[in-house]
Amino acid sequence: MTESHQQDERWAHLVALDNELLKGGVILSEWCSFIVREADLAFVHGAHLASILTAVSGIETYLRSEYSETGRKRLVELINRAPIHEALKKDLHLLRKYRNKWVHIDEPWNDKTLLERPEGTERELEKMALFAARLLRRTIYENQWI
Repeated sequence: MTESHQQDERWAHLVALDNELLKGGVILSEWCSFIVREADLAFVHGAHLASILTAVSGIETYLRSEYSETGRKRLVELINRAPIHEALKKDLHLLRKYRNKWVHIDEPWNDKTLLERPEGTERELEKMALFAARLLRRTIYENQWI
């Protein structure tokens, strides 16, 4: 399969998510819209880790714009204090913890598995990138108007 075909499939996946999850309309800050576009571009181009990290940034920006009274709350606090469904909170914490694993590498020289079997890491990242793309949309579409 060519890279162009893979990109077309990834765009189609994002469009399908939008069609599934967006039933009305949402208003997003321009910062949030910008970050969502960046997450989408990273996803489409197969930059799985970048798409995950950027999706979490979009989620944080959305939660901060919708539910934070100050800009000083950590992501964990934003999630816990947001008036959103518990299932969404649970998934957001799962993605947040996964992101933390990559942002805060505890043992950077413990890289034997990554060196010997990079395809396993790539598969895991791809799976989480799909989860992050869906979760980003579940979050930014959680308060729709119809």
